[in-house]
Amino acid sequence: MGTLGQGGHRWETWFVSPVLTFISKEITLLMQTLNTLSTPEEKLAALCKKYAELLEEHRNSQKQMKILQKKQTQLVQEKDHLQSEHSKAILARSKLESLCRELQRHNRTLKEEGVQRAREEEEKRKEVTSHFQVTLNDIQLQMEQHNERNSKLRQENMELAERLKKLIEQYELREEHIDKVFKHKDLQQQLVDAKLQQAQEMLKEAEERHQREKDFLLKEAVESQRMCELMKQQETHLKQQLALYTEKFEEFQNTLSKSSEVFTTFKQEMEKMTKKIKKLEKETTMYRSRWESSNKALLEMAEEKTLRDKELEGLQVKIQRLEKLCRALQTERNDLNKKVQDLCAHTPRADMDLTEPLKDPSRESSEAGAGGAPAEQRLAEDCLHSGKPTHSTDPAESLGELSIAALGQSGTEEGTQGAD
Repeated sequence: MGTLGQGGHRWETWFVSPVLTFISKEITLLMQTLNTLSTPEEKLAALCKKYAELLEEHRNSQKQMKILQKKQTQLVQEKDHLQSEHSKAILARSKLESLCRELQRHNRTLKEEGVQRAREEEEKRKEVTSHFQVTLNDIQLQMEQHNERNSKLRQENMELAERLKKLIEQYELREEHIDKVFKHKDLQQQLVDAKLQQAQEMLKEAEERHQREKDFLLKEAVESQRMCELMKQQETHLKQQLALYTEKFEEFQNTLSKSSEVFTTFKQEMEKMTKKIKKLEKETTMYRSRWESSNKALLEMAEEKTLRDKELEGLQVKIQRLEKLCRALQTERNDLNKKVQDLCAHTPRADMDLTEPLKDPSRESSEAGAGGAPAEQRLAEDCLHSGKPTHSTDPAESLGELSIAALGQSGTEEGTQGAD
């Protein structure tokens, strides 16, 4: 912290002294500019302008100061962090130095131990080499002593090897002979075994056959005994049935005698029935012929009915047409009557006397038309058959013709009624 205070004091002295010199220079420049101006208003405006510039510079400097303070705090934190790391590094360095010292001590001890072991091993090696040299000398002496023995033993070994070869050859020949003998014996033994197996199999088969025959005979004996018992039971049962059948046969004979009587009566009834059946067959043939004739008549009647229906339909169509014509004639007649009445009303009275005979037949014809439709129908039929037109172009002529026809028709009807 003391170092920090010293650094801050140095920074203040380094930063403040140039600022003061800069301010003094600015004041002198401002005084010079004010002296150049004549009026106080211009001086005041220049001062205000300068004040505003200084304010902006002051604000900028404050902002920079804040930024620098933040940087300073960051630098202080970094410095503290670096100091802590430096202290840690110093501690680690001290630990490493202590470890290095211990390692050096350990290496020294190891070197001393290695040198001591090397000395001990060198001494041991020298002792071993001296002992080995002594043993080699002893072995050489013993080898020189045993060379003569070895030569003798070698000759003996050669002789023994030749003898062994001869013995081995003899042994191999004997083994071959023994193998042949053993093979021959094995073959004989196999033949004997095969014969024994065949004999044993034959014995087994014979025993099995004997056992089967024995079992079969025992079963047959048991079955024969059982059958004998069953036959005895059947015999008793058959005797009982025989007694029953004898009784039933006697009853059957009695029923036969009765049934013969019934059969005779049945035969007589059958003869009667055959006679009745013959009569019925004759009646059926007769009724069948009648039925066939009636069917034919019915078919003819149906054909006639169809023809009549067709004729009736044609007549109905004609009647409808005639009714239409009659209605048309009636309408024309009514129209003509109206026209005649109108003409009569306009003409003088003298003409009225002449037209009265014409009115009466028209009235009669109207009465006849109102009284009976058959007269008009007949008139229309006569007109159709004759081929004459029912009405002319002149209304007076058509009216006269109609009245005459109506009078003639009414006269004919009265004549027919009188004749009746």
